[in-house]
Amino acid sequence: MNYTYILRCADDTLYCGWTNHLEKRLIAHNQGKGAKYTKARRPVVLAYWEEYSTKEEAMRREAAIKKLSRKDKLKLMGEI
Repeated sequence: MNYTYILRCADDTLYCGWTNHLEKRLIAHNQGKGAKYTKARRPVVLAYWEEYSTKEEAMRREAAIKKLSRKDKLKLMGEI
């Protein structure tokens, strides 16, 4: 499976991406091995995720999520 996800960093920023192994990605982010700008924002929590059968679908959805405003991301996560 492939996943699109949104992580909430300790400083309340949101980070989205895609992966084919969600659990490993979350562990890596919490160990500071994720994207370079999440290293100072540990720990992170998984705030939202979607599952896709292909990498291409997950990547397309990631691109769409990245274009959303913070408010729209919070709506997607069910926090507004």
